[in-house]
Amino acid sequence: MNPLNFSGKRVLITQADHFMGPVLSDVFGELGATVLADHGALDDPSRPAQLIAESGVVDILLLNLGLPAPTTAAVDVADEEWRLVFSHMVDPLPRLLKAVLPQMTARGHGKVLLMGSASALRGMKRASSYSAARGAQLAYIQAVGVELAPAKIQINAIAQNFVDNPTYFPPSVQANPAFQDRLKREVPLGRLVAAREDAMFAAYLASEHANCFVGQVFPVCGGWVPR
Repeated sequence: MNPLNFSGKRVLITQADHFMGPVLSDVFGELGATVLADHGALDDPSRPAQLIAESGVVDILLLNLGLPAPTTAAVDVADEEWRLVFSHMVDPLPRLLKAVLPQMTARGHGKVLLMGSASALRGMKRASSYSAARGAQLAYIQAVGVELAPAKIQINAIAQNFVDNPTYFPPSVQANPAFQDRLKREVPLGRLVAAREDAMFAAYLASEHANCFVGQVFPVCGGWVPR
C-alpha cells in the first residue's frame, strides 16, 4: 500500500485549537495537506456556511467539535445545559454539510470525518446531556454517510474515549492517581491512546485507501467499548 500522501488536498479542521485539532493539524500538515485550521466557535447559525465560503475548495472536512463535558445528574440537567451541548456539537453538523456537500458532489469526491465520542456507545453516569449530543452526532453521520455514498463522498466517524487530548485528559487529570487506577480498571489497553495514534487513523480514513467505508462509526478507546 502506498504511504499516506495528502499533497494537493485541502483539509478544513474545525475548532482546531481544541480537542483533537492541534494533533490533526500537525499530522495532516506532515502528510502534505494544505491545512485550513479554523479556531472559531460554530454555535452562530450563520457561521458554518460563512466558514465554508471563506475556505474555498475543501477536499476533506474534519468535524472536530467538543466542549468540556458537564457532569450534571440527569434529574438536574437544565434546558440551558442541554441547549449548550447541542448548539456546540450537534447543530453545526447539518449547517456545515449543507454548505460543503454541493462542491464535493460537483467534483464527484470528498471526505468528511467526525471526531466523535464513545460516550454515545456505552452508558456513563452523570453524562446524559453530553452523551445525548454525542449520540446525535453519530446517528447523523451514519444517515448522511449512506445517503451520500452514491456520490462517492465518504462520511464516517471516530468514536473515541481515553485518547490523550487537552480538552478531556489534560496533564492534571492524567497525573491524578485515581485516574491512573481507573485506566487500569476500565481500559483493557491499560493506557491512554496516544494522540498521534488517533490522528493517524483519522488520516487513513480520510485517504483514498479508505474509500470503502461509508456511514461507519469506529471506536478508538483502547477497548473501553468492545465492537
